[in-house]
Amino acid sequence: MLNTLVETAGGSSLAIAAIGAGLAVIGAGLGIGRIGGAANEAIARQPEAAGEIRGNALILSALIEGATFFAIVVGLLFALK
Repeated sequence: MLNTLVETAGGSSLAIAAIGAGLAVIGAGLGIGRIGGAANEAIARQPEAAGEIRGNALILSALIEGATFFAIVVGLLFALK
């Protein structure tokens, strides 16, 4: 399937970069969704720890977003090389 996409794009590395960026964004969305779901479940089980759980979830979400932006930039650098 990947070979077909690259061939239809004229062998361009831009197509591969687009696929890589899409996968990075999908992975980040899934990861942040799991963090949010787990944080909600943890707060439901221990409401007294809601502040600490919420803070940790925000920090983890920010780290995932940073890694996602890094992956997108690296993909674009390879595409524009």
